[in-house]
Amino acid sequence: MLLMAVDIGNTNVVVGLFDQDQIVARWRLSSKAARTEDEYWILLNSLFRNNEIDIGKVRGAIISSVVPDLTLPFVRIAENFLKVEPVLVEPELNLRLQLKVDNPKSVGADRICNCVAGFQKYGGPLVILDFGTATTFDVVTEKFEFIGGIIAPGIEMTAAILHQFAAKLPKVELKFPRTVIGSNTETNIQSGLMFGMVDLINGLLNRIEKQLKKEIKVIATGGLAIIIVPQLDRKIVIEPDLTLFGLKLIYDSID
Repeated sequence: MLLMAVDIGNTNVVVGLFDQDQIVARWRLSSKAARTEDEYWILLNSLFRNNEIDIGKVRGAIISSVVPDLTLPFVRIAENFLKVEPVLVEPELNLRLQLKVDNPKSVGADRICNCVAGFQKYGGPLVILDFGTATTFDVVTEKFEFIGGIIAPGIEMTAAILHQFAAKLPKVELKFPRTVIGSNTETNIQSGLMFGMVDLINGLLNRIEKQLKKEIKVIATGGLAIIIVPQLDRKIVIEPDLTLFGLKLIYDSID
């Protein structure tokens, strides 16, 4: 039996196929609200075929989505093409994770998945950094409570806004310049983006630890984690498939 786990984000849709506890395939599609379930299925079906994976072996599906317009297309793919009833990750699911925030219904499905996977492997108190469209900090206590976090602009979003609203500022490659003081426009921007994100994360992690009055564990996920994390002040483990494993754990807990 295969489980299809779908993480629908603002920039990408990540699809993972699990055979028991192992990811046997992982695909990344662009998030385009105008696409129909038929268009996404054409893409997925070709990926199944190219990887010689039998669609009939998919016996379950679970979906995390922060893009409402894309939720239904993937629900329909599961129902109409894979012939399975998908599980939708929502705050209302009966999970052990307690959402100790002002409005539990507003907590993003991806954050729930990350908290479940992170706590299962590392325990708490734990901070999960997710380098996505936004850079998020999720805080989980040793009692498996999500008590909130921080949402900051992502590096790619910030770079795009600089280019969009400042006519003479170019798009730049997201990498660290040799020195913090840039010698040209490109390295000036890179310094602000990259070292700025490093100092933002270092500072906010220190503030979180000060508020909790406890030493925290920190893990990271998301595409830019591999670039940013080595520059940070503390030891942080990178978990590239954290959200997918969270989806798998949630599916197993309710199936």
